[in-house]
Amino acid sequence: MKNWIAVASAEHVAIGRAQGFMQVCHGKAAPLRRLRAGDQVVYYSPTHSFGGKDKLQSFTACGTVSERAPYQVEMSPGFHPFRCDVSWDQAQCASILPLLPQLEFSRDNKNWGYQFRFGLFEISATDMSLIQRAMLVKAPHDAVGIQQQAPQQVQQSVQQQQLWFS
Repeated sequence: MKNWIAVASAEHVAIGRAQGFMQVCHGKAAPLRRLRAGDQVVYYSPTHSFGGKDKLQSFTACGTVSERAPYQVEMSPGFHPFRCDVSWDQAQCASILPLLPQLEFSRDNKNWGYQFRFGLFEISATDMSLIQRAMLVKAPHDAVGIQQQAPQQVQQSVQQQQLWFS
């Protein structure tokens, strides 16, 4: 089993969570083909909205990659991204900032954000455990996760973007 960090805006993560899938690197297949059933994945969202300047810098979802191999969907004519099914955990949004000194991939690394540019990268089991502990649900009503951070903004984005991901 491997552990991964994927990168997407919080609004895109919310849609993927609601529909049980993940998509990375603008729908490229190659990164998803590195994943195996049982691998753990956590999403890091630098912003709330795709292409936005609204900083979030938080982990927004975590889950386990499902058995189904990556598959392609048609979102619009000419755009056929690849997806991978994920069983998402109940989790709350957790800022990366207090975790930076503790995470192996960022400790003593002033350029910790560089690897996020790849869209998907492997991390240690120790880092995954630390992130998952930070995201633990503290109450049953937190099942939606990132909507706890900015409920109206994320909900509106989800509604506006439903066609983008369906």
